[in-house]
Amino acid sequence: QVQLVESGGGLVQAGDSLRLSCTASRHTFDNYAMGWFRQAPGKEREFVAAISRSGTHTYYGDSVKGRFAISRDNAKSTLYLQMNSLRPEDTAVYYCAATNPYYSYDYYTLADQYDFWGQGTQVTVSS
Repeated sequence: QVQLVESGGGLVQAGDSLRLSCTASRHTFDNYAMGWFRQAPGKEREFVAAISRSGTHTYYGDSVKGRFAISRDNAKSTLYLQMNSLRPEDTAVYYCAATNPYYSYDYYTLADQYDFWGQGTQVTVSS
């Protein structure tokens, strides 16, 4: 089992940037495919970005494509989400998630495909 802790959220203005981090408790971090999801009040959890074990393969939700970038540092057991050109509609609680992939190059876009979740970090973008 792996424990995940997100950080880096906050209150920013539209057009600003933020970088979220997700630190894993286990040194076997590179065994896991990782993802970022977000949930706004009254809405379902939404896929944001995913990355394969080595970081070679990434995938983004349509609403963040071209503005957000997912990356990972396996030596530091840390996942990142660089968020640029933030918009008020990006306001949500952001969660990182981990799962053991079937193939090493796999990444996943559905919340049900992930086994471990962090507690979330709030991102608020004012207009």
